[in-house]
Amino acid sequence: MAALWRCATGPRLFRIPANSEGKQSRPYEANTAEVLGDRIIQWASFMWSLSCWTSPILVTYLYRKGYFTLEGMNSGLRMAMATAVIMSGAFWLRGIGRWANPDYCTFIAILTAARQVFSAENKVRMARYDFDFWAWPVNYSWTQMAIRDVPMKRLQPRSKARGMAAKVWGLPCDVASYLMVHTFGRRMIYPGTVGLLQKAMAPMLQEGRKKLVEKYDGERAKLLAQDGNEIDTMFVDRRAMGEKGRKLVITSEGNAGFYEVGCMCTPLDAGYSVLGWNHPGFGGSTGIPMPENEGNAIDVVMQYAVHQLGFSPENIVIFAWSIGGYPASFAAMNHPTTSGVILDATFDDLLPLAISRMPESLRGMVIRSVNTYFNLDIAAQLNRYPGPVMLVRRTRDEMITTTDPDAIESNRGNDLLVKLLQFRYPKLITESTITMLREWLSARTPTVQAVVYNQYSVDEQLCTSLLKSWVEENSANFPCLIGDQLSSEEKTQLVLFLATKHMINYESTHCTPLPASHFRLPWSLAALRG
Repeated sequence: MAALWRCATGPRLFRIPANSEGKQSRPYEANTAEVLGDRIIQWASFMWSLSCWTSPILVTYLYRKGYFTLEGMNSGLRMAMATAVIMSGAFWLRGIGRWANPDYCTFIAILTAARQVFSAENKVRMARYDFDFWAWPVNYSWTQMAIRDVPMKRLQPRSKARGMAAKVWGLPCDVASYLMVHTFGRRMIYPGTVGLLQKAMAPMLQEGRKKLVEKYDGERAKLLAQDGNEIDTMFVDRRAMGEKGRKLVITSEGNAGFYEVGCMCTPLDAGYSVLGWNHPGFGGSTGIPMPENEGNAIDVVMQYAVHQLGFSPENIVIFAWSIGGYPASFAAMNHPTTSGVILDATFDDLLPLAISRMPESLRGMVIRSVNTYFNLDIAAQLNRYPGPVMLVRRTRDEMITTTDPDAIESNRGNDLLVKLLQFRYPKLITESTITMLREWLSARTPTVQAVVYNQYSVDEQLCTSLLKSWVEENSANFPCLIGDQLSSEEKTQLVLFLATKHMINYESTHCTPLPASHFRLPWSLAALRG
């Protein structure tokens, strides 16, 4: 009876080992009883989710049909009892089907043993299977890390302080803002959390995990974050393969990206060790991707990389795509000795993009909602990181431009570069050099950009010499105050030179995977020190 209960309450099983070595896998074949029971349960789950989404319409319909009267409530109770009987039958039908399947019985015995004693041997045996991640034991918890010397740095909401009268007067707008964010708002920002999308992508995600495990010997792990969310990760260890493999690249996906089919492929193809993870609410990760949760998630990933996997921060590079730049810059801000940060197709701040995508009539509500709940100011966090940074700009990016994809001058990656250089080299960024920098950034082809660059006669040897002298005589700390004794021509040359060292172009749209040939470790000012 205990075995039947474990089968009935166990996770869905997707893939099982194809041989005794466990290096290859095959799809799990459920019998008819399990398939039928599981379909009934999945259909009921879908209907429940749909009823929650349409609850205002549903409640209105039930009220008009008289279901809130005594007679109607009795009828509703009978329907609920009938549903409960059907669900109970489906639950036990699925359990009996699994119990009669030798493959599932073998799996549930291995999983039970791993839950009781999570030894290295039990972990290896369990990891040969692909199953619902909620049943996976925790590999690493945030409580295992040492006590922090300083608390985590976090950006505060940008909502203005208001008096009591203003708070009362603004309460209806506050309520509307909350509802907008927690219904369709956050799902527009992070569509990867939508259940229907994840269900549609499930076969692709399973195939992606299979490839990472079987082709690259990937190791899946569950991390417990400070807020209680469970974070789904995948680690590919290349340390035995040479110098590149000794450097770990931690990837951070976009708003509809998953490590199974996301930007992990770029550093893998380039030969690095890679640690991928899914945002809260994506794939096997639990929770919702609010800014605080995103910070907690990437922080436990960083701690896992250092304390469990054994990489020093100096050998860790953070690589992010699109909105993944937010947790990436959060990690860099809180782990300043990280080797470098690479941001691909990333913007400076969510607010300008949100305003450009929403109707003008909702502008005030959008500003209030973003400032209060989704202050994704990537530039502000990046400016608190003292290490090397590389930006990759997509020249036909249709997602982070505020006008149209061909208007490269409206690409918010430009603003991220400008804000970074303004903070790091305040004496060089003047009104005239910003105008020149914007001209270079607005060039729509590599040829035109090269013309602008050559127009200002940039002497790269001179620029390197000036920066090297400053670093040797002063320091490589930021803000770097070089510029007081320089001519306007030298400042112009330095700004263009630094722009090329902090940004490269990729002739593509937003969602095309970045080729390994464009994956470059960031340029470092400190490396100029003799």
